[in-house]
Amino acid sequence: MKKIEAIIRPEKLDDVKSALEKENLVSMTVTEIRGRGRQKGAKLMWRGDEYLVEMVPKTKIEMVVRDEDVEKAVKIIREAAYTGNIGDGKIFVLSIEDAIRVRTGERGEEAL
Repeated sequence: MKKIEAIIRPEKLDDVKSALEKENLVSMTVTEIRGRGRQKGAKLMWRGDEYLVEMVPKTKIEMVVRDEDVEKAVKIIREAAYTGNIGDGKIFVLSIEDAIRVRTGERGEEAL
């Protein structure tokens, strides 16, 4: 099992979620976050003044998938979140040692 953490633009969430659902990858946790990458924030205009927003709003998607679904999920997220501009996001893949369903006690992939 692997955990996929994807940090994307908030406006791309619906596109990513819909694309994943079409492939029956529906279990996920979504969190609104703030952060910055190489772009070091964003310059915005407000009432004629320019100011720097160092922590840009982003959306974090977390999902645990079977090993055989990792590449498919990563490809779907990458394609659906893509705009071609700086700040499109990052995808991280981490190993998961175990998963336990609280209600039934099922473990491993059966808990997914």
